[in-house]
Amino acid sequence: MVEGRRDGRDVRDEARGPAGPDELARAWAGLVATARRTVADGLVVGTSGNVSVRVGDTVLVTPSGVPYDRLTPEGVVGVDLTGRQILGTLTPTSELPMHLAVYRATDARAVVHTHAVHATAVSTLVRELPLIHYMAGDLGGPVRVAPYATYGTQELAENMLAALVDRAACLLQNHGTIVHGATLDQAYDRTAQLEWMCRVWLTASSVPGLSPTLLSEDQVGEAAERLKGYGQRG
Repeated sequence: MVEGRRDGRDVRDEARGPAGPDELARAWAGLVATARRTVADGLVVGTSGNVSVRVGDTVLVTPSGVPYDRLTPEGVVGVDLTGRQILGTLTPTSELPMHLAVYRATDARAVVHTHAVHATAVSTLVRELPLIHYMAGDLGGPVRVAPYATYGTQELAENMLAALVDRAACLLQNHGTIVHGATLDQAYDRTAQLEWMCRVWLTASSVPGLSPTLLSEDQVGEAAERLKGYGQRG
């Protein structure tokens, strides 16, 4: 899932040209709603996480250190794929290098980064989340843990990209999670699912004298194929 155009451009963007103001406004409203949801659902504390969405060659991102309930339509923050700010006056999130690395390396349209409690705890214990549930298939397989690096650095972005190869999510050691998707809703839902799986594994692993039954990669792969047709069609 990390395979994509390495120049950071998408043929669909080239065909339709730059995003218009209405499209950007709708995308910003969706980003703000998603960011607020991460707080409401307990996936972040204060402003510790960040969210982005790509519209054409513009990446809208949450600003650094601003509570999400204070974000307004006029507070839009946008950068190009090099990180040059092209919209707004607020400083973009300090984790901008991670977000841009995902967009340059994949066809993702949205990225959600959190400091979710159970996922962060798991990141300190293992090198990848054990296959406790078949929904790992929706993330591409076993969720890896990217080695620790200081937040906001290129080193962290590089560690993250290595852990994201063929995956839609990874854990960041002693830090949190980063997940991407085709939409903000998909990226958020995958984030919530990852946190839930981490909680299940921690809960099952805490029973004295017992070890949780795990799935094989083949079993998760079979589930992943079935998940492609899940839900309503048309």
